[in-house]
Amino acid sequence: MNENKTLMKSVSKRAGYKRKFSIRGLYRSLKITIMNCIIKNLCLLFFICSLSFNSYAKKMEKILVGSTVPSFELKDQYGNQFNLDSVLGKKNLVIYFYPKDDTPGCTAEACAFRDQFEVFKEADAMIIGISGQSVKSHLNFAEKHNLNFTLLSDEGNNVRKIFGVPTNLLGLIPGRVTYIVNKEGIVLFIFNSQNDAKEHVTEALRILNDIK
Repeated sequence: MNENKTLMKSVSKRAGYKRKFSIRGLYRSLKITIMNCIIKNLCLLFFICSLSFNSYAKKMEKILVGSTVPSFELKDQYGNQFNLDSVLGKKNLVIYFYPKDDTPGCTAEACAFRDQFEVFKEADAMIIGISGQSVKSHLNFAEKHNLNFTLLSDEGNNVRKIFGVPTNLLGLIPGRVTYIVNKEGIVLFIFNSQNDAKEHVTEALRILNDIK
């Protein structure tokens, strides 16, 4: 009788060990499967991030002298869609980015471009001002100061980013940069000055006179 009890205990103990080892094996197998899934997902995430970064880097490539001006499409002060491709090959372009409508420096710059409009016209050049304010803001700005050239609304600053226009004061103020582009769409000159607003007009005319 005692031998049977001992045998049953031994069998029960062995069965317990088997169950214990079976659970451990299952746990280990499950752990390996989960780790493999995590590694695969991390690799996939890294691959997607790499593609996104490369795409972003291409979009954010800074425009330099000698670069081809990028195509873009924005609304002008009248709410009309303006596509840069519609004027490429027909006009020299003066594309100037400015911080904000109706601020002292931006007003001085815009009025200087306005006053020299006929001179730019003689140089077969089109003036295009770009900032991040709305179409309505641009229209108010243009009407208040009798601006006679195109203002484009770049809400979200996407075109500004495409050109790689730098910011000032630790990124608090959008940069003031002018790009002179010939009829072939090549950037001939870049003038970057936040403080010398009117100098953008002087420099633009100087370069346009050189390419006549």
